[in-house]
Amino acid sequence: MHIWVDADACPKVIKDILFRAAERVNVPLTLVANQPLRTPPSRLIKSVRVGAGFDVADDYIVQQLSAGDLVITADIPLAAEVIEKGGRAINPRGELYTMENIRQRLAMRDFMDQMRASGIDTGGPPSFNHGDRQAFANQLDRLLTANCK
Repeated sequence: MHIWVDADACPKVIKDILFRAAERVNVPLTLVANQPLRTPPSRLIKSVRVGAGFDVADDYIVQQLSAGDLVITADIPLAAEVIEKGGRAINPRGELYTMENIRQRLAMRDFMDQMRASGIDTGGPPSFNHGDRQAFANQLDRLLTANCK
């Protein structure tokens, strides 16, 4: 298993949880972004800077991904590609994307895009909070525990 992080929009607190988890369970972790990222010194943790452009980081992750890998992303189309390749995906709020829920998430995303394109203010996601951080840590722990057995 390898953990990949769509890191451009990933909250710092989630990255910190991932750094500790990678060390705790001895799993490689790669952050992928369009900008330079700081990572702690570790043989398990690295960052990859990809070129600027739409979906460049996403494309890199999909190309490198192996079945059974875990991807951290809030990008629903990326999560769908990960699932299609046999990977697992969770968002920074701890939601596990599955074959059962990804199509619904894509449809909702497309619907909201259409609403915004027509000028309707749909608002944004709620502020990231302690409950989100805890939900992410719990989901990550479940996935890593299941993988390390």
